[in-house]
Amino acid sequence: LLSGRLKPMGGRVTTARKLRIGFFAQHQVEELIVEDTPLQHLMHERPQEPQSRLRARLAGFGLGADNVETPVGRLSGGQKARLSLLLATLPAPHLLILDEPTNHLDIESREALVEALTAYSGAVILISHDMHLLSMAADRLWLVKDGAVRPYDDDLDAYRRMHLQGAAKKKREKPQAAPAKKAVATAAPSAPAAPIDPVAMRQKVVQYQDRVKKLTEAKEKLAAKLADPRLYSTEQIGRAEVLQKKFAEVEEAIDQAETRWLAALEKLEGAA
Repeated sequence: LLSGRLKPMGGRVTTARKLRIGFFAQHQVEELIVEDTPLQHLMHERPQEPQSRLRARLAGFGLGADNVETPVGRLSGGQKARLSLLLATLPAPHLLILDEPTNHLDIESREALVEALTAYSGAVILISHDMHLLSMAADRLWLVKDGAVRPYDDDLDAYRRMHLQGAAKKKREKPQAAPAKKAVATAAPSAPAAPIDPVAMRQKVVQYQDRVKKLTEAKEKLAAKLADPRLYSTEQIGRAEVLQKKFAEVEEAIDQAETRWLAALEKLEGAA
């Protein structure tokens, strides 16, 4: 309804006259023209814009020189999702609606999306089951349940507990099946470990190093916001709590990224 793709069954939807809405859903990769390249998709939308600028836009979404002129049909699922997300944000929408945006994204693309949403100045409505994305990007939570959408005042940890308790209750109520006969299987001999590719491992080291750098920058920005005395006024107390939680989550993400970085560095040194 908000994106204008569905007509209301009753009542009416009123929006600002000049409101620009961007919409990205998990199925939108299927709407791409498989014969066209990412560059051609952008040229259809911005025919007057110089190709150098369009290529820069694509590079900003992880589609570099090797991908911009590759037919969409030959791109990976993550690359197609990045292109669809770029097309959705191309008009610089005031409101961006994201429906399960991380379903086709790899780890690096997910983290890039988190960073983009954190820096985004417009309003975002995010529909997702991705707990990491929600914890890093969402300021307010709404729960879709039993045919209704309601504000959710608890945090994601409380939602996770509620979900697990519901699943455990269903499992207890489910009738127990008869025990199956034990099957005897002989374990196959384990295959020898694949040799480490130094080039690929070096790329991983650079990726993790860049990830640590970006997260550290995000941490510094959050620290600057948390240092503002105005944040702790009565009117801003809710936002202060959100930022404090984000700060803790970014610190945890930095620890994880540094661990992966050091592990990749050790493997690279071992392969040398």
